[in-house]
Amino acid sequence: MSADGFVLLEDGARFEGKLCGASSGSVGEVVFTTAMGGYQESVTDPSFAGQVLTFTAPHVGNYGVSGRAMESDRIHVRGVVMRAADNSSDAPTADEGWLDWLEASRIPAITEVDTRALVRHLRSLGAMRGGIFAAADASRAAATVEAEPPMDGQNLAEEVGPKQLIRHGEANSGPRVAAVDTGIKLSIVNQLVQRGVQLDLHPCNVSAEDLLADDPDAVFLANGPGDPAALAGVVETIRGVLGKKPVFGICLGHQLCCRALGLETFKLPFGHRGVNHPVKDLRTGKIEITSQNHGFAVAAPGGGLRVETDEPIRWETDFGAAELSHVNLYDRTVEGLTLLDVPGSTVQYHPEAGPGPHDARHLFDEFVERIHKAAA
Repeated sequence: MSADGFVLLEDGARFEGKLCGASSGSVGEVVFTTAMGGYQESVTDPSFAGQVLTFTAPHVGNYGVSGRAMESDRIHVRGVVMRAADNSSDAPTADEGWLDWLEASRIPAITEVDTRALVRHLRSLGAMRGGIFAAADASRAAATVEAEPPMDGQNLAEEVGPKQLIRHGEANSGPRVAAVDTGIKLSIVNQLVQRGVQLDLHPCNVSAEDLLADDPDAVFLANGPGDPAALAGVVETIRGVLGKKPVFGICLGHQLCCRALGLETFKLPFGHRGVNHPVKDLRTGKIEITSQNHGFAVAAPGGGLRVETDEPIRWETDFGAAELSHVNLYDRTVEGLTLLDVPGSTVQYHPEAGPGPHDARHLFDEFVERIHKAAA
């Protein structure tokens, strides 16, 4: 970790550090997560595709990495920014060191960065394009960042999703669920399979006809990266299944379902990424601490960006009425809704919590219960 490097943002802000991990540079949307742990789960979450991830936790890597902490088959971030990187591999669960793993995976990383200053900059001015560079590459860094396309309009789901049907839980006797895999996490797969679900993961370019061909009991809309407005094909597929099967969407799936209903999405200034986001369940009045990873959100009724009430306000959609079910207590954005005239619901956050608190895992139980009730 002796090579000098820096993080450069598109507005010219520069943050010095020491290169670690792979030595090559990387560019993407520079974002941050407030999670205090779960660094391996974060970088292997497909929702982080196309992004350079900054950790607000000062020490990263202190318990190594292990096969059981993977959320997909590979790392999806383009780079990692840290205050104090650690390469320890002597934790009881560790298979190898964090930095050794990043280097073997050819993921650029940088440590000894003033991440507090970097995150304050992003919170003030918003997530933006940027990259990790060696000191010797200073002359070309700005042009490299400028050449990177913005996250708005990017379809990254096709890059991270499967190319063919994948089945999980074939030995289960529970309901069959067809999922549109825009970048599903293994924690989500495990939560569904543990509840007896037979889960079929379809490529995100699946048609409504193919999705319904095996007569599934329900449709699940997964998390994933990129701009939901760029996934018109997936939205059209969802429009073809709404009202025909119970639907449950989370994260990107929530946004795509809402667009299929005729609602609008917008880009958040710096997104929601972390495991400490308070969300109020308007159905019960309870507040849950949630795990989140997204840069876009659904507009409130009337097109506003905030929900200024804790009442279950409603939208009139292309598929009947939809009722607000959850609201974010940080910035009052929409966190979930329930469809009233067709069977379906969505949440913006990650109830599987890989990593994060388990407050919202009951939503998987509710989904399976709704499937059984619909079949009765």
